[in-house]
Amino acid sequence: MRQRVVRVALITALVAVVLLAVPLALAIRSSLYAGQRDTLERAALAAAVRVSPDYAAGDPVELPHAPAGGRIGLYDPQQRLRAGNGPGTGDAPVRRAGAGQVIRGRSGSDLVAAVPVSHAERVIGVVRASSPADAVRDRVLTAWAVLLGVTVVAVTLAVLVARRQARVLATPLEDLSRHCRAVTEGDLNARAAPSSIPEIDQVARTHNEMLHSLSELLRHERDFTSNASHQLRTPLTGLQLTLEAGLEQRDDARLRPVVEEALMTTRRLHDTVEAVLRLSRSRSLLRPAPADLAMEDLLRASDERWHGVFADEGRRLEHVSGDVPGDVAVPGGPVTEILDVLLDNARTHGHGTVRVTVRDLDDALAFDVADEGETRGDTTGLFERGHTGSGTGTGIGLALARDLAASIGGRLSLTSSAPATFTLLVPVHRGGTEAGEPQ
Repeated sequence: MRQRVVRVALITALVAVVLLAVPLALAIRSSLYAGQRDTLERAALAAAVRVSPDYAAGDPVELPHAPAGGRIGLYDPQQRLRAGNGPGTGDAPVRRAGAGQVIRGRSGSDLVAAVPVSHAERVIGVVRASSPADAVRDRVLTAWAVLLGVTVVAVTLAVLVARRQARVLATPLEDLSRHCRAVTEGDLNARAAPSSIPEIDQVARTHNEMLHSLSELLRHERDFTSNASHQLRTPLTGLQLTLEAGLEQRDDARLRPVVEEALMTTRRLHDTVEAVLRLSRSRSLLRPAPADLAMEDLLRASDERWHGVFADEGRRLEHVSGDVPGDVAVPGGPVTEILDVLLDNARTHGHGTVRVTVRDLDDALAFDVADEGETRGDTTGLFERGHTGSGTGTGIGLALARDLAASIGGRLSLTSSAPATFTLLVPVHRGGTEAGEPQ
């Protein structure tokens, strides 16, 4: 911004110089030349008044002094020099003045003014006054040099004033930018300081008020999430302990699978609550590091949870890891939750065999979850919260999965509509770097 302000001021000053200084320089030149010609004409007129009609008979002629560096001469009608100084024979201005007109012009390197001397309604001579044009040119160049110096001083002052004003304008904006960066990095207590510019102060006050409102909103959200998760975890933990105790005390072959499935569902619900809490904290800029889990263990656990669910509906579930090393670590909690959302979405809305394929992309792993169904209609709002598509469900699962992917530096997208395929990209740092850390 500072350079832009200085540049604008410099361009403005240069435009002013072009529009004012150049015409002024031309006006100075014209004025100096016109003034010198006026001086010569006045000197010639003063000399013409002193010329006696009898000068041709030999009466002496007393001509006044010529202008500094100039000459004055009297010429008879035959263009001969009779008194004073000048060319021996009259030049073009003298010849033209012999017709009874006052002539101003140039002759060689001189400025010339020729005035006719009249008696009894006829021209009896011509007074010629001249001065070197170089003297006027030197005065013009001197005036132009002064004008150029004034112009340089004016442009310099304009640049200095512009730099000072740019500093005055840019400093509060730079301070506001620093506070915005601090807020981006997680410091919600940063506040912009007031300046001496009312417009920028208004922006700073609006920024501080907005930040205060956001801080309050985030605080209420964190409190609600913490309270809700606490209220949910307590009964879930009690239910889980009750189910575990029931498994240990009862040995009913028919009841045991039901209790085990209920216990597994309870644990999944507990993990979901923890995932939602982690997501809420990541939004509040706390950025907790999720625990790593080997990719092979993650796929095995996913297969154990979902194989029976799909089998009960007469559908197949396949997990394919290809040539991906099984010990590659990924953020276990978020990736597990995202896969559960995608598999549940495939079970609810998809058809046929569901296949989870893992591909190695060097710096990332791609998890493709595909079924034999088809995604119909407009898919632009598929990941928006509240979008239900076919009208079933709450419209939260895919939005939650997308946010979880973003929280670990990954990306979730629909890569194919037929067959329906969702792809999760998870960054992986090799060579001893923590997996799941955002690049």
